[in-house]
Amino acid sequence: MPMLSDPSAKYRPFPQVPLQDRQWPSRTITAPPRWLSTDLRDGNQSIIDPMDRAKKTRFFDLLVEVGVKEIEVGFPAAGQTEFDFISWLVQSDKVPEDVVVQVLTQSREDLIKRSFESLEGAHSAIVHLYNAVSPAWRDIVFRMSKDEVKQIAVEGAQLLVDEAAKRPNTKWQFEYSPETFSTAELDFSLEVCEAVMDVVGPTKDWPIILNLPATVEAATPNIYADQIEYFCRNLPNRDAAVISLHTHNDRGTGVAAAELGMMAGADRVEGCLFGNGERTGNCCLVTVALNMYTQGVDPGLDFSDIDKVIETVEYCNELPVHQRHPYGGELVFTAFSGSHQDAIKKGFEAHEQQNDEQWRVPYLPIDPADLGRDYEAVIRVNSQSGKGGFAWVLQQTQGLKLPKKLQADFSKHVQYMADNTGREINAADIWECFKQTYYLKVDKRKFRLIDYEEARAADGDRVFSGTIEVDGEEQRVSGRGKGLISSVLSTIRATYDLDFEVCDYSEHAMGTGVDARAAAYIEWALADGRTGWGVGIDEDVATASVRAILSAANGAAHGPGTPRF
Repeated sequence: MPMLSDPSAKYRPFPQVPLQDRQWPSRTITAPPRWLSTDLRDGNQSIIDPMDRAKKTRFFDLLVEVGVKEIEVGFPAAGQTEFDFISWLVQSDKVPEDVVVQVLTQSREDLIKRSFESLEGAHSAIVHLYNAVSPAWRDIVFRMSKDEVKQIAVEGAQLLVDEAAKRPNTKWQFEYSPETFSTAELDFSLEVCEAVMDVVGPTKDWPIILNLPATVEAATPNIYADQIEYFCRNLPNRDAAVISLHTHNDRGTGVAAAELGMMAGADRVEGCLFGNGERTGNCCLVTVALNMYTQGVDPGLDFSDIDKVIETVEYCNELPVHQRHPYGGELVFTAFSGSHQDAIKKGFEAHEQQNDEQWRVPYLPIDPADLGRDYEAVIRVNSQSGKGGFAWVLQQTQGLKLPKKLQADFSKHVQYMADNTGREINAADIWECFKQTYYLKVDKRKFRLIDYEEARAADGDRVFSGTIEVDGEEQRVSGRGKGLISSVLSTIRATYDLDFEVCDYSEHAMGTGVDARAAAYIEWALADGRTGWGVGIDEDVATASVRAILSAANGAAHGPGTPRF
């Protein structure tokens, strides 16, 4: 059946919220919300093979480690496995004193009592009660009136109070969700929540959590924000309620809806690490938290080792974190495009030179190092990449800071290799190509330095004398010049009848301390106008420059020609 040419015959646009003086668009997020992870409940019920105790325990420990203080650990009335895990968790001293576990229950007497039983012995706990209130559920699923649906919530709230009273040694908190809030009438949701609050009797010091879920995301996130602001502004005794958000991602804007909902007055965000959940998933807590972090707000969650977090989540859920998932994906800090690479490379160079810690690197909204990622994978090379890409890779992996003209010279060799292999070129490929191009490999050299000495003649000239291997045979050679480079150059001219000029020379240290080495770069030119580069690397900067001259001699003897790799 094809898509409809007139979808309005089947689908209706979501109605606007009657909020004329909305305030949320001018607000910013300046503090973190209370975080609730529902990975062990909502996330667990949405995977093909639900987690066993070992996986649930590992996931719980991860949530504690990253700093989540409220964790929904299951739906105890769903089955004996869920009940047993929750009961074991709260009685085994696995829950730190500053962490509160939460369980979910429908508004039914047997399920509520079973939920409290699973939490026997907990030092503190949240019981989360819900029932659906939207017209579709009232009319189609329950076939109940508004009053009947409200009564379900009221009776459930009374059971919360009664069951908690039987267990005074636990510090209880209550949460109520008018399930399907995002598609229900706002005034009816307010009416039901007010009725629940009347039963529970919350105060400013002991508030109830009112969770307003976008059970199915049915509108743009600005409408959800309007709903949240309308609810907050019209809820009696607002100070006695914590407004919580539970967004889904059916329209692809679950994170945006949660962020705008916070701007609209919400205090708490529920979701899963990396957005696992039914259908298209829940709000991604990692994304919301790190979005805040990039705006200078401490989210109160620690993702300093994001790869460890990913490893645990993927193992427990048996679902991969997508390569393009914000912040966590394998490729989110990677640039293949030449212009992107050039901008990133310049951004890092500027960052090293600036006097403050402000992060201003193009294309990278966050410093990968803050998440435990290194810079090696920031730039990767394929046939779409430019000279900035491989130059960055060589700098990060080998410590080489290539002059601009040398980058241009080497780029044709890398491009040739990328075009001919038809795949990504990794750091090892680039280094191998560089060594072959500039004769750093022994088997590619016509000239190879064995050893040398330098002395000063009576007239002030520098005298070079050494042993050079030529086509596999060692020869003693010598020459004079005004400096070390010119003395080596005159030696090559006189001994091997190889005449080239040095057009440019530069050098730099590679690393620091006892392991420091030096790199020297020489641009050479032949009389016929052909040019190329020589590269020398050694622990001693003078020896590095000698090696660079011999590298240039190899290039001049063979001729730069076309790429060979």
